[in-house]
Amino acid sequence: MIFHLKGIEKVPLSIFKINGKYIIAAYQGNISDFDILIKYRQKESIDGTEKWSRIRTPKHIHWTVDLLIKMNYDKAKTKKFIDSLISIWKSIKNDKSDKERIENLNEKVLLRIIEKESKDYVKLNKFGEYSIKFLILLARLLIKQEKNNRNDAYMFKKLLDNLKNYKSIYQIVSTATMGRR
Repeated sequence: MIFHLKGIEKVPLSIFKINGKYIIAAYQGNISDFDILIKYRQKESIDGTEKWSRIRTPKHIHWTVDLLIKMNYDKAKTKKFIDSLISIWKSIKNDKSDKERIENLNEKVLLRIIEKESKDYVKLNKFGEYSIKFLILLARLLIKQEKNNRNDAYMFKKLLDNLKNYKSIYQIVSTATMGRR
């Protein structure tokens, strides 16, 4: 999944394949030494033919809407899933060396971890756009990205808390879009 950004060829640091339907790649970002840029592709059915989507940048609002859809169908299980994402958020630390980053982006290790973490939530795969494995891996990478760039990061956790405590769709959307209109 090589792409070009401002005329510079970006080669992935890691590539993760999930369920034959998703490919997520982590690239060197520009914000800090350990920043990662996340991109993904998804198999889509167009006119009865399966094709890979263009390379996309995941947005918080996309997976947030997916969780809201899942919550609509199974509120208790989705809230439990959100609790597991909050636990993941608490456990992830920022990288302090190249060695740590290489270990934390190891494809085999991360895929084994998400395999275990997804088992209790397979039922939620029936609802929404994204699979649970995709959401867990994406969350792990987005959390790592946020914490690598700011040791005092809180936005991802704030969004998870807002989803769990669901007070207002406006509050959730505002947090997911970082207050953009």
